[in-house]
Amino acid sequence: MRKRTGRIAAAFIAAVCVFSVVSCSDDSDSGSDSSAAPSESGTKATGAPIKVGFLNPSQGPITQPGVETGQKAAVNYINNTIGGVAGRPLEVVNCAVDVTAPESTIGCANQLVQAGVVAVIDGYDAASSAALPILKSANIPLVGQIPFDSVTGASPDNRVYFGPPQASFLIGVMQSLKQQGKTSLTLANVDVASAHQTFDRILKPLGAQLGLDVNSVYYSATNPNYTALASTINSTNPDVGGLMTSQTDANCTKLAQSLQSVGFKNTMFMAACTEFIDTMGAQAVGSQTYSPIWLAPSKDAAPPAMQENLDITAKYVEDEGGNGGFYAYGTFATFVDFARTLGAAAPAEITGPTVLAALKAVNGYQSWLGPVLGCGKATSPNCTTEMFVFEVTADKKTAPIGGGLIQPAPQVLAMIPGAS
Repeated sequence: MRKRTGRIAAAFIAAVCVFSVVSCSDDSDSGSDSSAAPSESGTKATGAPIKVGFLNPSQGPITQPGVETGQKAAVNYINNTIGGVAGRPLEVVNCAVDVTAPESTIGCANQLVQAGVVAVIDGYDAASSAALPILKSANIPLVGQIPFDSVTGASPDNRVYFGPPQASFLIGVMQSLKQQGKTSLTLANVDVASAHQTFDRILKPLGAQLGLDVNSVYYSATNPNYTALASTINSTNPDVGGLMTSQTDANCTKLAQSLQSVGFKNTMFMAACTEFIDTMGAQAVGSQTYSPIWLAPSKDAAPPAMQENLDITAKYVEDEGGNGGFYAYGTFATFVDFARTLGAAAPAEITGPTVLAALKAVNGYQSWLGPVLGCGKATSPNCTTEMFVFEVTADKKTAPIGGGLIQPAPQVLAMIPGAS
């Protein structure tokens, strides 16, 4: 294992996660919505707003609308139901980024610094590291759920992420599959250099260490042929086939349907997607996904407190016209955890440095939809390494394999900078 450590660590830093890629246009919206009425039992925030920036991947050829839906829903809930942050409303400066041009993130970072934000929320921006030098020089922390940019995830400097690192998903999924008795998997990803690096230099050697035969297939980012992709996966007859990452829920749905149409009989793995579960109904039973948080299809398997939080999340997301997809729920959870942890610390003066200090001091905090968090790690920006692997157990229902959170092997996580 030690002989591979350097290669795996270097490859992981080089491999930018291919969930999305980003650019920037200015689009401000206030989280303090005076037209939104508080719930009957809620507390409306008053006083001077706390201004935060938002890197929102909503422009360009690959967009994720669930991110913006989750942001708007969360700020409505924070400002009109739970009294904001220590009584003050959040105001969001929304900067749209384009997944085809990382330089747009640089433009957004400059705009957000000029806007006077005290923190920037990362809406799953795969080029977030481009913003870091600008934000650090302005003493503005970057806060998110999962660092989709592996460079961002490799260091804790001036950043805090409430979810696990990328490595947790790669390792946790393979660890789970091995425990289930699976011995082979064929996973598809978009045909870009970073995906090849992730599969060839990380997944394959880590899989080999676990006794798994890991194979990869690739598809065009602009013109994917799902039938051909499904046929290629099926031809290798793996125990598990599907997608390790996906820019959109639509990719998962189309590939899952194509796998069934070509006669794939084994386990489908569909990244963090949920749309295919609703679309395919009972035909999706037996499929698996991963997630850092509880999601709508898993509600019946969740603890009572999480069921209540899922109901609240669903209500506010639906009020914004969205559904229960991963990105909407993940963004909602990120904003709520930010507001609750910062509000609990209640620094006398809310600035970039005091926000960062308050978040780094979080310990033993039960997150909104995920695990208990401790955010003061010296080597990682992530407040947890735990994650879920969900299995579709019935029509539109999932449950966590093993009954709850999975802890990826610490000795393997330690091989990857920023992962432990």
